[in-house]
Amino acid sequence: MKINTYSAKETQAIAQLIGQHAFNGMVLLLSGDLGAGKTTFTQGLALGLGIQKTVSSPTFTIMKNYQGRFRMNHLDAYRLEGLHQDLGFEELINSDAITVIEWPNYIKELWPTDYLMITFKRMDENSREIELIAQGPLYLDLLEKLV
Repeated sequence: MKINTYSAKETQAIAQLIGQHAFNGMVLLLSGDLGAGKTTFTQGLALGLGIQKTVSSPTFTIMKNYQGRFRMNHLDAYRLEGLHQDLGFEELINSDAITVIEWPNYIKELWPTDYLMITFKRMDENSREIELIAQGPLYLDLLEKLV
């Protein structure tokens, strides 16, 4: 499924809708260039999960945790490329929390069997093409709810 958005608010609205339909153990893999909208999307997701705390990029901390209707783990794997040590992410990814991973290709070996891949393509300053690819029946059901 591809969706075009024309502002940060529209990107957040799509994510907020996904957050409203969240389920235990949901894993979202966010891919796209710097500035493509991954953190903006995660901010909208947090709104849909009822998270009150301000969501910011975990680039330098690698991981941030938030609490709303569900716990949300927000990981940024950008700085993990080539790092081969157990940081406990597998347990987080396989927990009941909602897990959002920016730059997931750097930890591909930790991906679960089922997930929602969300790829962001920057069209211009405000416009984004967002592609959502469901892997597994729960994620296919989720996409049907977005139509």
